[in-house]
Amino acid sequence: MSRTRVARMSALYAPTLKEDPAEAELASHKLMLRAGMIRKQAAGLYSYLPLAWRSLRKIEDIIRDEMDAAGAQEMLLPILTDAELWQKSGRWSAYGPELMRVHDRHDREFALGPTHEETITDLITNELKSYKQLPVNLYQIQDKFRDEMRPRFGLMRGREFIMKDGYSFNATQESLQETYDAMKDAYANICERCGLKALPVVADSGQIGGDTSVEFMALAEAGEAALVYCDGCGFAADEEAASTKVAVTEGPGDGTLQKVHTPGMGTIEAVAEFFGFPQNGTRKSLALIAEDGTPVVCIVPGDHELNDCKAEKLFGSYHLMTEEELVENGLHKGFIGPVNLPDGIRLVVDETLRGSKQWACGANEVDYHFTGACPGRDFEVDEWADLITVQAGDPCPHCGKPLSGARGIEVSQVFQLGTKYSESMGATFTDEDGKEKPFLMGCYGVGVSRTMAAVIEQHNDENGIIWPVSVAPYEVSVITLDKKGDAFDEAGRIAEALAAAGIDVVFDDRAERPGVKFADNDLMGFPYQVIVGKRGLANGTVEVKERATGERCDVPVEEVVCYLAERIEAARA
Repeated sequence: MSRTRVARMSALYAPTLKEDPAEAELASHKLMLRAGMIRKQAAGLYSYLPLAWRSLRKIEDIIRDEMDAAGAQEMLLPILTDAELWQKSGRWSAYGPELMRVHDRHDREFALGPTHEETITDLITNELKSYKQLPVNLYQIQDKFRDEMRPRFGLMRGREFIMKDGYSFNATQESLQETYDAMKDAYANICERCGLKALPVVADSGQIGGDTSVEFMALAEAGEAALVYCDGCGFAADEEAASTKVAVTEGPGDGTLQKVHTPGMGTIEAVAEFFGFPQNGTRKSLALIAEDGTPVVCIVPGDHELNDCKAEKLFGSYHLMTEEELVENGLHKGFIGPVNLPDGIRLVVDETLRGSKQWACGANEVDYHFTGACPGRDFEVDEWADLITVQAGDPCPHCGKPLSGARGIEVSQVFQLGTKYSESMGATFTDEDGKEKPFLMGCYGVGVSRTMAAVIEQHNDENGIIWPVSVAPYEVSVITLDKKGDAFDEAGRIAEALAAAGIDVVFDDRAERPGVKFADNDLMGFPYQVIVGKRGLANGTVEVKERATGERCDVPVEEVVCYLAERIEAARA
């Protein structure tokens, strides 16, 4: 990117808005629209205007720098992927309606790639043949497509977005682990260099697959993902993937099985209040139908929820029973429990209840609950499993200290795919013993456009965006208070000198009132403002304002370039 040319605000295509657009909910969405960075073309589709594009290119440059330093090689794959490749991997059906599918004039089906595991695996098949050629780590930065049912939150959840996706091919698990760890380190560096406060959290691999995955979550109140973390040992995890051993309370009673009349008390809250006992001492029962049609009752501590992601791994594409299905299976909503469970229903209980011997639970009879229900004595469990969504206050699975809760924006993720794609697609190499083996693969993604939005979510105030220097579209704006004359001319000279020093600079040369200029420059969020007026020049100074702190100081005209260059160079580093 050239750093020698001064941009002039009078020519900059950045149509600002005075009011928050009604369609925008998140700060990043509002501010990008108001600052003239993006414009909506259709639901989930946005045009990137010059300011946004400059920031995106800087984020991409940071990514390239870290990837190249880690030994990854950049390339570019087709956006269109032949449906046959997705069918071979098994994802053509599994990915669901979010996969955008198109037909060409010959009626052949293609996918608009949301990710490129199939394409890259097909590419290297018969090209990488020996363990001597491994490991190989390839990446690209490209538009991706996902047919979101409800595109929202601006660039956070769109139908077209910019992503860096990378893929590694390794001969051994040790080699894969080395590449995976190098990518994790690189991703942590990317977040730091972009000015993001992000936690690496244990994550679920979702549609990508694989058994090991870490997400980098930018902490933000507006984040869609809930996560838990430990201040003691540094553990962090997405709520969907976290596991813990919850300390549960034993239910009321003397340990003998007793049926209690609980009229109209079909909720955990009502039952706990009736017994004068914490919700943690009750047992919550949920009835569902597994993907294979099996009726299942899941039981979790009363103060926790069934984790949808964990349940899907156990039961496939399940659904909670409808009123009709409850009746068909002899169950009563609000009064379901493990004792006297009708025949043919699979009972799956959360692991954290394995040691509990005195349960308060539904009696499988309307308006009745049991106290003192004991596994092994009063009922048999078919399977113990990790079922619950971990929440703030639960013990850390590593050190036992209470977990804290936060919300985050997923900006990047690393996966160990293993042989998920290489086996299904027949991608093999010859190892050092002369045997043919499937590649061990890794997958590494960064949401480039989402990262830009996340930066704005973390860096803004009531006046607008506050860009970190590293990803700011311009690092300095030079604002002249006069439409012509000595101050105008001096502002132009300062802008040119800053550009010559390698600083990205925009000169606000518009014939606007100072108040309008100040408001727009704050809204656009340039890290430093140089304000040039007659009064200051009479004393040989200009005013420098730091956007992040609001601090202002007078700097001699002949020193302002060096003054800013030192600060910007330090911030870039």
